[in-house]
Amino acid sequence: MNSVEAVVTAATKLMLAGHWTAATELLDATRSDDPAEQHSLALARAAVAVDHDFGQQSDHATAALAAVPEDSWDLALLELRKDYADALFRSGDGDLRDRMLTLVGDAPDDARRAAASFWAGAIADNVYEQPAEAIEHYTHALELGDELTKAQALRHLGHHSHAAGNLELAREQWEQSTELLQKHGHLRPALAQQAHLAILLRDEGDADGSAALATEVTRWARQLGIGFIVDQTEELMRDLMVRRTPQERPR
Repeated sequence: MNSVEAVVTAATKLMLAGHWTAATELLDATRSDDPAEQHSLALARAAVAVDHDFGQQSDHATAALAAVPEDSWDLALLELRKDYADALFRSGDGDLRDRMLTLVGDAPDDARRAAASFWAGAIADNVYEQPAEAIEHYTHALELGDELTKAQALRHLGHHSHAAGNLELAREQWEQSTELLQKHGHLRPALAQQAHLAILLRDEGDADGSAALATEVTRWARQLGIGFIVDQTEELMRDLMVRRTPQERPR
């Protein structure tokens, strides 16, 4: 591994841990005269920016994506992920369906096909409201992906198991997802996953366990500035408070 590869690996680990600014600063401080290494650094900056924007609904990705010196499949996937975030948080669209299917079909290897399949599932699920199509994409991602991709696929498949009332399968999928995300230090989706485990505890009748887990997730998410997770767990805690009898409510 050369020095630029080592820097990109370190920046990726910082990104997964939610240290987006530190990851960007590390990449910005690294210089190379080699065009391939320059492209690698620019692509890594764009990946950090896209992940940052998804976590905090900021806009670092527009400039970072434009700065990547040449087109590639990897750049196209990052652009799709940015536009998906815009569709979720800013009511955008940008014709995501054709692009997501093209990326799945044109993926240069199984790992990339799995990643594209996961994002295709998320788009089908959350933008176009096509759950059957989404499950099919998630299943492909689970079959072909690395552990982080499998973790994301399991997380979303667990949503569908939960919605179908299969709490046992949802717990199995969500716990496996959480373990894989924790193994690789991917903090943001690990927190989102634990928020859903807190919801599952509520649905299983463990209000105290649900409240305790939701409280810890809220603290972590607030420190990272991930507002949508804070909103979700605070809503859950309000719901738990309403469900308690007056005698059970803390004073």
